[in-house]
Amino acid sequence: MDGRRRNPYELTDETPVYVISIAAQLSGLHPQTLRQYDRLGLVSPDRTAGRGRRYSARDIELLRTVQQLSQDEGINLAGIKRIIELENQVAALQQRVAELTAAVDGAAAAMQQREAQVHASYRRDLVPYQDVQQTSALVVWRPKRSRD
Repeated sequence: MDGRRRNPYELTDETPVYVISIAAQLSGLHPQTLRQYDRLGLVSPDRTAGRGRRYSARDIELLRTVQQLSQDEGINLAGIKRIIELENQVAALQQRVAELTAAVDGAAAAMQQREAQVHASYRRDLVPYQDVQQTSALVVWRPKRSRD
């Protein structure tokens, strides 16, 4: 959550609002199929205090996906469950990568700001050091003779 308070009456894709009969109609499945999917852990809707199932729009979409994988792709329910688990894991990892990327970007910006502060604090009256190349030349110094 982003820290802002949400309106308790605001509906999202994850708000459980559909009873099993409506969810079955919206997904094109029989209510008994929805119960079977729930028992297998493929689609687990929220429950009311009286233990009635309540499906969200996301649950309905997942029911359609399970049906499509089963009917069109010929994947068995155990395979579909594994696919769903892996997709959830990928989504969680992508979220974590986004969080870590934001943290790294923030740290890099803070480091650049601190580096700029350090550079701004340099004394400008100092002469930069330059490495002198050593040679084998010999310089002879002879003082001037003073004339008396």
